[in-house]
Amino acid sequence: MKKGRFYLVISVIVVSISLAIFWASNLALSTDYTEQYRPQFHFSPEENWMNDPNGMVYYEGEYHLFYQHNPHDNVWGPMYWGHAISKDMIEWEHRPIALEPDEIGTIFSGSAVVDWNNSTGFFDEKGEGLVAIFTHAGDGQSQSLAYSKDKGRTWEKYEGNPVIPSDPTIPDFRDPKVFWHDDTEKWVMAITAGKKVLFYGSHNLIEWDFLSEFGKGMGAQAGVWECPDLFELAIDGDPDHTKWVLQVDIGDGAIAGGSGAQYFIGEFDGTTFVSDHDPEQINWLDYGADFYAAQSFSDMPTEDGRRVMIAWMNNWLYANQVPTEVWRGAMSFPREMQLMTDSMGEIKVAQKPIEELNSLRGEQLFYLENEKVDQSFAKELLADIKADTFELFIEIDRNSLSDVGFKIRQSDNLEDETQIGFSSETNELFVERRQLDEIYFSPYFNGRHKVEIANSNTLTLQILVDQSSVEVFAQDGQYVITDLIFPNEDSVNMEFFLEGEEVFIHNLTIHSLQSIW
Repeated sequence: MKKGRFYLVISVIVVSISLAIFWASNLALSTDYTEQYRPQFHFSPEENWMNDPNGMVYYEGEYHLFYQHNPHDNVWGPMYWGHAISKDMIEWEHRPIALEPDEIGTIFSGSAVVDWNNSTGFFDEKGEGLVAIFTHAGDGQSQSLAYSKDKGRTWEKYEGNPVIPSDPTIPDFRDPKVFWHDDTEKWVMAITAGKKVLFYGSHNLIEWDFLSEFGKGMGAQAGVWECPDLFELAIDGDPDHTKWVLQVDIGDGAIAGGSGAQYFIGEFDGTTFVSDHDPEQINWLDYGADFYAAQSFSDMPTEDGRRVMIAWMNNWLYANQVPTEVWRGAMSFPREMQLMTDSMGEIKVAQKPIEELNSLRGEQLFYLENEKVDQSFAKELLADIKADTFELFIEIDRNSLSDVGFKIRQSDNLEDETQIGFSSETNELFVERRQLDEIYFSPYFNGRHKVEIANSNTLTLQILVDQSSVEVFAQDGQYVITDLIFPNEDSVNMEFFLEGEEVFIHNLTIHSLQSIW
């Protein structure tokens, strides 16, 4: 071999090895799950962009979570369906992309069902399988099908797509949620169209008939409606007394600014939804800034009996700018949805973290029971606690006139913290957050998000804190605030604050939460 050629070969080998190391290190980085702000017990994609949860369905012992995904960048772009599978809705296995753009368009949000009786005719061999119903976004927005014969591992699009063509008079015609309606023995689709929800019916998921519409002049109307969901719930746990809940998101003008989720309670007969509320009444599902595109699992086992919902923890005001790089986007912790009658006799949606959370509880970091706490005691109460990923539960007497709460993810110099508190004067629960100067990314992020709490003798809070989020469930989940936070990694202090003479704490318990990765 000539000397020049030898050096050329060596150079090529060195470059190849260097490139291999570079790509290997970048691959490791993209799947590390220890990056700053990376959620430890909330689902997030391995890399790049994620928004709405899609196609949430349970089948043969597995929960499927599909999601809006841009596999090429960490900002919104051409939409695919990402995919993950879980046995318990806690630990997730990433799967290959399920649906990709095609000649009809990109793949917007939708739902998935188990076609138990092969109404589509797609499953001759087995007689049942999974069917996804989604929006094709191309020349207008149309609705299409895909199906899987292997438990969701691979998908084939229906050759007759779209099954509902685009309507040039409805530019925002998307996000079909489909379920089987027992009483009328047909499939029902709820789909948003501008600032209303349209309902369609079908016996085979392929041929659809228009049924009715809902929403004109109802509820929050500041932005376009998206991502509807419709389901029946027992009132106060009584299966003989039920109501239907229509959840629908709004793209702008929500309670905490930007995007958010609202709901209506009423009756649905398989054709028409009738709300129990006055048109001007607005029921927010979450009072924080970062709970959007909420969807519930289809086909959960009858013996389970729960309705479980997941939402995208983000807000369209700043979703493309939040300070993460390898990935961008996370899901809320799964929530069990219930209907409860409050102290005023009004039926409301209540939410609580699913009981599988118990499996993540680690060390008990703090416990206090039946203690009066004054200002001097409050200052030192949690002084020794260092935590960045944890669950906090408190039951506290509301008969005092004290303002109380917690400062979490607090830095030593007190410049970095998030406050979660209750004002006795206004009866308001609040979360107050701010972004540090060095990571400033949006004029819409800083703020105090609040909700007025009905009078009662005690205040109960269950708080879930992850690396970049806080979820606060008050009064058994009748009030919820979900917010993103972006503290420094070393901001791990915690403080109980008291503005008043004293307060009686019935119970205060803090547990660390283990990583799902």
